[in-house]
Amino acid sequence: MVEAISPPRRHPVGLVHFALALGGFAIGTTEFATMSLLPIFAEGLRIDAPTAGHVISAYALGVVVGAPLLAVGAARFDRRTVLVVLMALFALGNGLSAIAPDFHSLLLFRFLSGLPHGAYFGIASLVAASLVPADRRTQAVGRIMLGLTVATIVGVPFANWLGQALGWRWGFGVVAVLAFATMAMVLAFVPRQPAEAGASPLRELQALRRPQVWLTLATGAIGFGGIFAVYTYLASTLTEVTRASGATVPMVLAIFGLGMTVGNLVVPRFADRALMPTAGLLLLWSAASLAIYTVSAEHLWSILPAVFAVGLGGALGTVLQTRLMDVAQDAQGLAAALNHSAFNTANALGPWLGGMAIAAGYGWTSTGWVGAALALGGFLFWAISVATPSGPVLRTAAAH
Repeated sequence: MVEAISPPRRHPVGLVHFALALGGFAIGTTEFATMSLLPIFAEGLRIDAPTAGHVISAYALGVVVGAPLLAVGAARFDRRTVLVVLMALFALGNGLSAIAPDFHSLLLFRFLSGLPHGAYFGIASLVAASLVPADRRTQAVGRIMLGLTVATIVGVPFANWLGQALGWRWGFGVVAVLAFATMAMVLAFVPRQPAEAGASPLRELQALRRPQVWLTLATGAIGFGGIFAVYTYLASTLTEVTRASGATVPMVLAIFGLGMTVGNLVVPRFADRALMPTAGLLLLWSAASLAIYTVSAEHLWSILPAVFAVGLGGALGTVLQTRLMDVAQDAQGLAAALNHSAFNTANALGPWLGGMAIAAGYGWTSTGWVGAALALGGFLFWAISVATPSGPVLRTAAAH
């Protein structure tokens, strides 16, 4: 459990959470806007769209690699200092992306930009949760995640508009500015949190010896993959199946982001009362809404509420973040950061399986069935986690 640390009076909790959420807004903007800017920078760098897609993969690889490495390396340092350094690295990566001279340089700089992603969210979540009573931890984590979800409504459309109006490089440049603003706000409002006594990289690595940590990560890596399976091909489904106009697509994407935002505002209140039951119900909700999406795609009036419902399932990330705080015991930093490695694994798994279904001739709407199957796969790991007696297993693992 995370001990509550009372912030100084000059650091109101709301401002601390806002400062941390701003970093999430910057990260969410660059992660999702890169997908929408893909045709623009592909043309600018004179490469085809499939090749340009490797830029997105490079960022995701940076997240998967950077989350554990940076979280373990930061174990002995003050958390506020770590957050500032991570945002500085993030600003550097995006700034360099904005001036990348060629495709291979852009690949390297997007990988660099992805390195601090998971560690930032993990450590920011720990700081946010430490400033509130134990029964409000998930709500605190949800406020940090709001930065990412609001980015899908505001940040991504703005970055896309900027990229179209002034060039794709400006889309990355504005994210670098947001990162510098986050650094300033973190220094101004986030209280110092020295490392706990005995904190070390070796102690952080103990998290990897706990079965419940792996079960929680598997729940997210598979269960969340369903949402990405649908989101990745949503624009194509809207134009090819729903026959919606191109101008309608951003509105529907914003409704998805609105669903994620509402989910992160509402669901944590239930999770703070019953964490694991809420996670299980969210997975079942996702399975049902993804299946409904499949049969509602022909009409705009029916696909809109389905997309909103799918977005609500995105609150799973917040719930599992708190779950990892519980099962990681004294290896909080690594476990919290690995949550985002798991979700970037989902970001690779869902689109890959969805693409296979489309390529096999099952149609654009088949991504919903793929997503429902992945959500149920996540539910299976959730059920195993619930059925596994975590107490004795965790004590045994910690004793070795």
